[in-house]
Amino acid sequence: MRYHNITKDDMLNGYGLRVVLWVSGCSHCCPQCHNPVTWDPYGGLPFTEAERQEIFRELDKDFISGITFSGGDPLHVFNIADVTALAREIRQKYPGKTIWLYTGYLWEEIQSQEIVQYLDVLIDGEFQVDKMEQNLKWVGSSNQRVIHVPKSILQGRVVLLD
Repeated sequence: MRYHNITKDDMLNGYGLRVVLWVSGCSHCCPQCHNPVTWDPYGGLPFTEAERQEIFRELDKDFISGITFSGGDPLHVFNIADVTALAREIRQKYPGKTIWLYTGYLWEEIQSQEIVQYLDVLIDGEFQVDKMEQNLKWVGSSNQRVIHVPKSILQGRVVLLD
């Protein structure tokens, strides 16, 4: 896996103060994407043990609410295995922290993937410039959904975050 940035003390990509891992690689290539530099799966830097430890040092802080995976697309074929392994480890090591993930894929396409069981919130759907709205919380276009993952799994249907 490759990545572009690790943002610390982020307040824009989920509830509370978060660490955000911006991965490289996206096949959606949405027109007017806010982060097209992350589309190239060979761009950015290699994600190594040093970056993993950097994330853990942030998550060790009591005031950090959790991690958000973004990009690029964390579920891109070049990322899914490593992001799943990292999410699994974070869930085990930090059970009180929340895990958010942004993807261009739809819940219906990925709900059976292993990673879903480690997520608290999934923001799904490609950014669509014709559905862009400035006043939306956590998303850029009205087609994107902010999904409460544990409730969605339990109820067998998409349950949006309140």
